[in-house]
Amino acid sequence: MAKIQFSRGIDEQVIPEVRLTRSRSGESGTATFIFQNPKALDAGNTEDITGMYMIDEEGEIVTREVKGKFINGKPEALEAVYLMKSKDEWDRFMRFMQRYAEENGLGFNKS
Repeated sequence: MAKIQFSRGIDEQVIPEVRLTRSRSGESGTATFIFQNPKALDAGNTEDITGMYMIDEEGEIVTREVKGKFINGKPEALEAVYLMKSKDEWDRFMRFMQRYAEENGLGFNKS
């Protein structure tokens, strides 16, 4: 049941590339999502994008930091950044990502 939406009620079908960074203390971190040719940009309904919503059985995680990438005036990608400012936020995000990864066949590679 883990899903990502850019407009409430419309699930994003494209699986993103996700990059994680974490502070040495473990107290903060950043997740950067890159969606190539996401469905949210298909119909040109970019004004309907109100943020990125990560939804699972525990509830919802929201970030408003979503940017579009355009090439020759056409939408190519969306980049969303989620900042985690505490260990609890990091742990909650990782539980969401575990569920999302299992449902969508994602793997984890350490750099």
